[in-house]
Amino acid sequence: MSEHRLFLGIDLGGTNIKAGLVNDHGAVVTSVSVPTGGPQGPEHGVSQIALAVDQCLRASAIDRNEITAAGLATPGTMDIPSGMLLDPTNLRGWNDFPIRDRVAKAINIPTILQNDANAAAYGEYWAGMARDARSLVFFTLGTGLGGGIIVDDHIIEGEHSHGSECGHVLLELDNGKLCATGQYGTAEAYCSATSLIKRFKDAIDQGRTTSVTTRLSSVSDVTPLIIAEEAEKGDLLSNELILEMARCLGAAVTSVVHVIDPSIVLLGGAMTFGRNETRIGRDFLHRVRQEFRSRTFPTIMDRVHIDYASLGGNAGFIGAAGCARRSVDLGLLQTASSRGRSGCDK
Repeated sequence: MSEHRLFLGIDLGGTNIKAGLVNDHGAVVTSVSVPTGGPQGPEHGVSQIALAVDQCLRASAIDRNEITAAGLATPGTMDIPSGMLLDPTNLRGWNDFPIRDRVAKAINIPTILQNDANAAAYGEYWAGMARDARSLVFFTLGTGLGGGIIVDDHIIEGEHSHGSECGHVLLELDNGKLCATGQYGTAEAYCSATSLIKRFKDAIDQGRTTSVTTRLSSVSDVTPLIIAEEAEKGDLLSNELILEMARCLGAAVTSVVHVIDPSIVLLGGAMTFGRNETRIGRDFLHRVRQEFRSRTFPTIMDRVHIDYASLGGNAGFIGAAGCARRSVDLGLLQTASSRGRSGCDK
């Protein structure tokens, strides 16, 4: 195996596209970010992906022919074997779109498709906090609650490309809160930015007082970042809501751990409250661990490590590149050198 292979990772988000070149050991050579332009449709999105790739290659002074393969991480329901986006909730109008093959043709590099949370999980498994672990459960906290599961280098995609949806573990059967997918009582309905903001507004409607309102001209302007900042300063309501979210997440972690029995559970995404660098971040993690310990079996209570992820916003494209590398090594994807660039033109 060459130590000089380069892989391209692409992380397609509802707002931005991140692309990066990653070497055989998971180190980032260069990375860029461009706007997705999602409302302009999937063809425009593909052109933006091609732009990001071009910028990446120019920034690194690396020729396209030096790239072994590319990995594309996208949100939403998909058919991974066929490379189709089916119904991505944050990319409206991109339904039933053959994104893998369109991107492969646009960038002229052999490309694989992967769910974005699975890709981020693989990034942590390959090059991040879980690089010394055999198995990983990964929760991504953001607008929703995503998840990824890796066991012995195998990505749990499932029979219908819908595996590892840890955010849809059920926490409440009766009178459960509504999540963005239209389901009730899921972990996402209790452990996401959307749910945190809703619970904050409900508390204000019920007459609760908070320092957050002194910063805002309207309650509708509240964000998880503002809530976290005020919690760090000692605001009781903000602190209460964040720790209640941690309690719910701890219950979801317990359910998934009892199915997978992983080496490590990592928490990542845009809403990790400053991680271990802040008091509220440390308290959040402690509360998740505390809930897990109170609900799990004594035999695994202290053996499953729960911590924050380490790759931050780069996990998606690093993991996508890692997935491409894995596919090449398993013989699931022919490289450009083995079949010629025309093999991308589908």
